[in-house]
Amino acid sequence: MLLALWLLATVEGVGSARRLARLCGEHDAYRWLCGGVPTNYRMLSDFRVAHQRALDGLLTQIVASLLAAGAVTLERVAQDGMRVRASAGSSSYRRRERLEGCLKEARAQVARLAKEREHPGPGVSRREQSARERAAREREERVAQALEYLPQAQAAKERQQQTRSIPQRSKVTAPRTSSTDPEVRVMKMPDGGFRPAYNIQLATDGDSGVIVGVEVVNTADSGQAAPMEEQVVQRTGEHPKCYLMDGGFATREDITTLERRGVTVYAPVRLPRNKPEEERYQARYEDSPEVVRWRRRMATEEAKAMYRERGSTAEWANAQVRQHGVSQFNVRGLAKVSTVMLLVVVAHNLMRWSTMAP
Repeated sequence: MLLALWLLATVEGVGSARRLARLCGEHDAYRWLCGGVPTNYRMLSDFRVAHQRALDGLLTQIVASLLAAGAVTLERVAQDGMRVRASAGSSSYRRRERLEGCLKEARAQVARLAKEREHPGPGVSRREQSARERAAREREERVAQALEYLPQAQAAKERQQQTRSIPQRSKVTAPRTSSTDPEVRVMKMPDGGFRPAYNIQLATDGDSGVIVGVEVVNTADSGQAAPMEEQVVQRTGEHPKCYLMDGGFATREDITTLERRGVTVYAPVRLPRNKPEEERYQARYEDSPEVVRWRRRMATEEAKAMYRERGSTAEWANAQVRQHGVSQFNVRGLAKVSTVMLLVVVAHNLMRWSTMAP
């Protein structure tokens, strides 16, 4: 029943557990699904984020069924990354000193509320007291986790300094993490701004529009192609014939790995800096034989035409997912966001299945 409620809500773009709980009492379709069983937002929220493994297995069953029916062919699979705002603001990022102070305050708050449990104030119900204690404990856990993630943030800053060739005289600020969602990272958004966000990786079958792979990361697109293709194989038991991806995914390592798996890669070739156009498709010193073949392939008009089909597959899938309410997450952490995205992809694939049914 709870799965059916969330699937209907997801299809209609409802992503809030509180709003879904209200619909269960007001909307006839949701009331019919409930069948008289009482629900509340806490039950709905806990269910959505607590069944990641079951939703992952359900997605695999749907994809496998569509593959067996011939709807999914894996002739062309397109991968793209979609950046979605997280449930955290830019002001929630703090350095170590401030985080340590916040952790001290959070622990003091938890201890104070524990003492008040024995002698609650007038007008404070037991339910309200429990909610306050739960909120204080969750904040303490988030701040402690933010401190644990500081070394990762430091490593990311050092990598960024190396890739951007920052002069030695430039001052590199201390790393910061979010006390609201420690796992989220500030990313460049489609509008050019920088906000806390997650990078949603989707792999879509070109013939059916069925999403055959989904992953949530807090890093850039680089290095995500080979793991996603491996996930597709785990769900279907087959390698895609052609793999379409944009330039952000086209690393030598991933291209080499995919080509050695028997997958034909179609991705744009970057023009080296300060080089003439005629050198775009020439082999480089660090290229593997698979990368050399990819460069030569992308110089042909047939390969360029094949790559142009990526937009009608990957960008279309991104638009469909956004119609299901994926504009900003209201859950926090990679695990919970991943569960929400699994639910969205299951809903999307069921809708695609319904359109293909005879």
